Amino acid sequence: MSEHKILTTHVGSLPRTPELLEANQLRSEQQINDEDFKEILERAIDEVVQRQVDLGIDIINEGEYGHITSGAVDYGAWWNYSFSRLGGLTMTDEDRWASQEIKRSTPGNIELTSFSDRRDRALFSEAYSDPHSGIFTGRAKVGNPKFTGPITYIGQQEVETDVALLKRSMDRAGATQGFVAALSPGSAARLKNEYYNTDEEVVQACAAAMAHEYKAITDAGLTVQLDAPDLAESWDQINPEPTLEDYRAWLRIRIDAINESIRDLPKELTRLHICWGSWHGPHVTDVPFGDIIEEILRAEVGGFSFEGASPRHAHEWRVWQDHALPEGSVIYPGVISHSTNAVEHPQLVADRIVQFAEVVGPENVIASADCGLGGRLNHQIAWAKLESLVKGAEIATRHLFG
Repeated sequence: MSEHKILTTHVGSLPRTPELLEANQLRSEQQINDEDFKEILERAIDEVVQRQVDLGIDIINEGEYGHITSGAVDYGAWWNYSFSRLGGLTMTDEDRWASQEIKRSTPGNIELTSFSDRRDRALFSEAYSDPHSGIFTGRAKVGNPKFTGPITYIGQQEVETDVALLKRSMDRAGATQGFVAALSPGSAARLKNEYYNTDEEVVQACAAAMAHEYKAITDAGLTVQLDAPDLAESWDQINPEPTLEDYRAWLRIRIDAINESIRDLPKELTRLHICWGSWHGPHVTDVPFGDIIEEILRAEVGGFSFEGASPRHAHEWRVWQDHALPEGSVIYPGVISHSTNAVEHPQLVADRIVQFAEVVGPENVIASADCGLGGRLNHQIAWAKLESLVKGAEIATRHLFG
């Protein structure tokens, strides 16, 4: 929160350097040792932190560089990184994104079908199968695990490394505010379950496990960003379309789990990221923000990060006219989009910021991106968008604070 300027941040994933991607591949092939890899990782994080500081971004991170895993060097890393941090998993050859498994939900019983069975894909099947449409960026095929035993947290060393490397680079660059993204309980629970009796049990177990990661981040004085695209994106992955009552009940389980997992953490060091999925598709079957905002606002976090620039959701700034921001919290609206190569003009960015500020108050707005930029945009375009974000925030600051 700032009473003299519009602060800036982003959602997490930033373009990886070629050296880091190559090193990660060599590590997966056991052609580089851990010590050499860490040296390359440290250098890459130093560079990405310094670049954010040089641009003028206020709340920075390590680009999620520590989250890259073998075969998941693109935007899938936001989810796949957790596979090595949760116990109770058995690896399979099945790629969740490529799976053709079809599940049908019934009233009062929501089940997520495969990603290839999304309702958006059914409506635009020809476009999705056209390699020249640019509708889908694609991703590397990655085997996904399934839950076969009690879910535990085994990623203490990895999260401690994430935190230590970011803090080290922040000190070198003179940055004072940082954040680390972490998978939300509901997003972690989207793996196939062969152990627990109910969906609620899986979500609660993931919350208890991931709480260790959240605490490690905030104990270091950093903000934890809970990546929870499951809260909005899952609507399109339910066939047939559920009733809003059933979907809100399904969301309630996930929000309750979030609240339990962060119960003892400083509220001001928590933020929740909601989005409608990162693929470059039509998104006409997205659930409207206004239909789920009441459940979202039950999350006892210090801030709410959400899409505010995408052509499908930019108009939804109006939900804040009808729903009060919880006391002691801020919003992180996306004012640059991950879903288009067009670089937003700084004045457009400023206009979007002012639009939100006039509704919730300028001190409660921190300008951000719709979603992570790494793996979705060419690195030149991604960094140009972040530069426009900073310039737009400067224009908005002059307008709002004088």
